[in-house]
Amino acid sequence: MVIDAKKPTAENMGLRPLSDRAIIRRDEPEEKTPGGLIIPKAAQDKPTKGRVLAVGPGRMLDNGRRAPMQVMAGDRVLLAAYGPETVKFGDEDLLLVREDQIFAIVKN
Repeated sequence: MVIDAKKPTAENMGLRPLSDRAIIRRDEPEEKTPGGLIIPKAAQDKPTKGRVLAVGPGRMLDNGRRAPMQVMAGDRVLLAAYGPETVKFGDEDLLLVREDQIFAIVKN
């Protein structure tokens, strides 16, 4: 797992998600096509991949136990382009999503 030293982790920023939520940093959008054409900002698609920065303790079950999270900090994940809640923290837009909004873990 490679962590960008310039970008602080959620823990260092003072963020701790609750329940079955995860904080995700969305990947940067593609600025060029495979053929080398530059894509204007207005035409760039929202990336559907991101890196998990922090996860909550898990969903509370009816019997009082917690279901452990299936994702962990550092995982690259696939998620919906328009579903997650965007939160502004400092100068960065982060995603706050429930575990069921994460579709898959992307293996590098």
